[in-house]
This record gives sequence, structure tokens and C-alpha cells, in this order.
Amino acid sequence: MDNTTYVALSLARAMQRDLDVTANNIANANTAGFKAERIIFSSYLHPDEGQEVGKGTNFVVDQGSYLDKTQGALTRTDNPLDVAVKGDAFLSYRTPEGQVAYGRDGQLALDRNGYLVTLSGARVLSEGGSDITIPPGSGQILISPDGTISSEETGVLAKIGVFDVPDIQSYLRLGNSMLVPPDGRASLATPTQTSELAQGQIESSNVSPISEVTRLMMIQKAYDRATKLMTTEDDLRKNMLQRLGRASV
Repeated sequence: MDNTTYVALSLARAMQRDLDVTANNIANANTAGFKAERIIFSSYLHPDEGQEVGKGTNFVVDQGSYLDKTQGALTRTDNPLDVAVKGDAFLSYRTPEGQVAYGRDGQLALDRNGYLVTLSGARVLSEGGSDITIPPGSGQILISPDGTISSEETGVLAKIGVFDVPDIQSYLRLGNSMLVPPDGRASLATPTQTSELAQGQIESSNVSPISEVTRLMMIQKAYDRATKLMTTEDDLRKNMLQRLGRASV
């Protein structure tokens, strides 16, 4: 393959990756606490022999992705167990598989054993990393901005962990708006000093469906251009070989 085909192939692969990420963003447009993922592309200049100085071939390079930490809209639910994180911090969960994960899904409930859980079944962890339980007969639950859970009947019950996670951009998506450190690496999460919780509200996804659908259409067009370029180059090569074959007869 010549440079034209390689350039088109690099663009097609990059657009396929962007297509997958954008489609996942759209699929989670209504997922509480979901943060959109963005792809970072760069251009790699490969100097071509025999060309003038400064000339070469530009290839599209996928540099990875990052988490869009833009605050999602807060929606009031009046469910006393629901919480929305205001700021850049994250809640901590223990998944059914036992992993410690981080996310911003504050749509909470109590399971049959009294554990505070997400709707997907992950247990919400306290600031010290313990599972949070609310005993029967606790009455009206109050959750303060710093995460302290209390009631008039029982007093302070626990404190929801709200953490700053400086290495969150390296975390892997686990599903259900949760992220985990890569390769079992220890998290650098520390209790937040700046963010707070809002009781009776949840944070909506920060995905804008209209913007993402528009982006999806642009990606599809770029992908089609790349595949068309490869097809055109292949047709030109076939045409050249046919002409050479007729000339040699």
C-alpha cells in the first residue's frame, strides 16, 4: 500500500473509534451521573524521502480519550436518599463483584438488608470505605452537604464518602456510570474539601443528545470519505495494471 491508502486507513480507524465513543455517549444520555467521553486526535508527520524539507505525509493518530467533567443539570426528585454531587468530586461504590469504583450516580435506594445502594445494586461507601446501612425505623433521613446521614430518631448514622480523584482520567469505564483504576492500581482519591452533596436531587448526564447526534453524522461522513479514498486508490491501481498489461502485449 502507498501513503494515500495508509492515510485513508488511519483516518478510517480513528473515525471508527470516535463513532463507538459517540454512540456510547448517546446511549447514556439519560443515565444519572454519566460523564461523556471525548477522543483526542493528533497528526503524525512522516517525512517522505525525496521530498522538499518540511514536506511529508500526515497520518491521523488516536491519542486516547478523556472524561468530560462538565457538571450535568441537577434534577429534583424529592427522594430523601437521592444525592447530587456539586463540584468535581465523586462518590465511591462497592460493586456486586467486590470492586471499589467511583462515579456520580446518586440515584439511591435501600436494599432488603438496609444497605444504601445504587439502582444497579452497587453499595455506596462511607468516607472510611465501609458499606453504609440505615436501620429500620430511622424515620426521616437527612443528608447534609458534607455527606453526613442522620435522623431525629437515631442521630448520625454514617457519612457518605465524597472524594476528589486527581487520577480519574486514567480510570477505566466499568458500566453504570462507574470507573475503576486500571490494572488494579491503588486510587489516589482523598475526601473532598470543595465539593458538596444536594439531597433530594440527582445529576443528569452531561451528554447533549443533539450535539452528539450532529457529531455522529460528521464522523460518519468523514469515515465515508476515508473508505471512498481507499476504494478510489484501489481502482486507480487496477486501472494502471490493466494499462501496463495491454502495453506489454
